[in-house]
Amino acid sequence: MSYLIFDIETIGDNWEDIDSNTQDYLLKYAEDDVKREEIKQTLGLYPLTGSIVAIGLYDPYKNIKSVYFQAPASNLESYYEKDGVYFLTGSEEEILDKFWSTVKKYDTLVTFNGREFDCPYIMMRSAINKVKATRNLMPYRYSDKEHIDLLEQLTFYRATRKFNLDYYCKRFGITSPKAEGITGLDVPDMFREKRYEEIAKYCMRDVVATGELFKIWFEYLKIM
Repeated sequence: MSYLIFDIETIGDNWEDIDSNTQDYLLKYAEDDVKREEIKQTLGLYPLTGSIVAIGLYDPYKNIKSVYFQAPASNLESYYEKDGVYFLTGSEEEILDKFWSTVKKYDTLVTFNGREFDCPYIMMRSAINKVKATRNLMPYRYSDKEHIDLLEQLTFYRATRKFNLDYYCKRFGITSPKAEGITGLDVPDMFREKRYEEIAKYCMRDVVATGELFKIWFEYLKIM
């Protein structure tokens, strides 16, 4: 069996670029200014008001690490290798196309909370960008053959309380991707500041940490 771990980083659309009718629709049930501002700041959580700026991929057994990421108006090369990680830059459409050409080669995909976030987000953004999916990222939930969502597995399909990746990493002695002080909430500002490679590296830390968590699950919790 071959396994590929992946994770995405997203940003929201510029509020001022959204037409007034859509703005009114999104704010329809906002009760006050605090709620209205919260909606504006969380556009990146939804594929119809956000976009993917980085996709990290990690083959834990071949130790192949890659990040496909957006880097508009930058001097970064379109493809380069640094510290054992392969970096590929392009538009959202281009990095999605590269993602689909990669994932079709693997038997099983691994994510952390992928069923609720990464997978539907990628599929919707692909449709919006007119990029054809090469496999179903949302297969039968109660199986670990095609897709292993570690949040599902570690909560026994939500029978127990769920925690974030940072918390699980600390409990299992894994270096947290947030150990360097960056979280997903920082990504929109980092993108505006053109800190594209920093976003890519943060995304890769997420993927590697997920990979270490996957190895623990595989060795101690997976029922063969």
